[in-house]
Amino acid sequence: MATEYASSGEYIKHHLQNLTYGQHADGTWGFAHGAAEAKAMGFWAINVDSMAFAIGLGVLFLFLFRVAAKKATAGVPSGLQNFVEWIVEFIDGSVRGSFSHQNALVAPLALTVFMWVFLMNLMDLFPVDWLPFVASMSGLPHLKVVPSTDPNVTFGMSLSIFFLVLFYSVKMKGAGGFFSELAFQPFPKFLFPVNLLLEGVGLIAKPISLALRLFGNMYAGEMIFILIALMFGGSWVLAVFGGALQWAWAVFHILIITLQAFIFMTLTIVYLDMAHAEHH
Repeated sequence: MATEYASSGEYIKHHLQNLTYGQHADGTWGFAHGAAEAKAMGFWAINVDSMAFAIGLGVLFLFLFRVAAKKATAGVPSGLQNFVEWIVEFIDGSVRGSFSHQNALVAPLALTVFMWVFLMNLMDLFPVDWLPFVASMSGLPHLKVVPSTDPNVTFGMSLSIFFLVLFYSVKMKGAGGFFSELAFQPFPKFLFPVNLLLEGVGLIAKPISLALRLFGNMYAGEMIFILIALMFGGSWVLAVFGGALQWAWAVFHILIITLQAFIFMTLTIVYLDMAHAEHH
């Protein structure tokens, strides 16, 4: 597809643009055909591709694990059952190692976060031109297939975790206990405005860092795949080198995909453990 664009810049811009649906300047509703048009649609515009792939992958996760649970047997397990049992044991070990309290929500939440983020990241291994080409043949102007390269998705997930942290902080410590934790440390109580500022910034930084870490790493990985794809528009020597480079980066990227899902899950567990901890 790189040869269909006037310049490499246009090719990159096209592949980094979401399929955005919203209201145009003339009042009509439809898909944006560029970044400027998408920006002009305002707050209520929606990245349809990010939503569709994120929801679809979430449903796929639930479906596969439900199938494995319904067909589970004490005899010789199937490949799917083996995989699901290995994932559940891995998550259980991670929760036991990082969460020192009792909460029936944490382990299922950790499993959901890990698998959902992993599946969204895994979409980055699809060749960058395949699905966008199918979309263009269907009349869609753009298509991004990796939901975790959309900051709207990563911030949506991190803010959900943040609200859970606030909920359990107040539930376990009470409103007064939570406030005193923010206002009366690390300095003496008469410096509570300074404490409140420092602890407040630290609290707000949690969802921001959680979202930007995942988004930044996956966005960078996607950009490298796009840059490698440009090599296929050159000579056959460059194309062969690009193919080898793409394979090598894909193998290495499997580690990044898994690591980012693990980090997001681990920080979720740690933040919830901190929310449950009593301050002394």
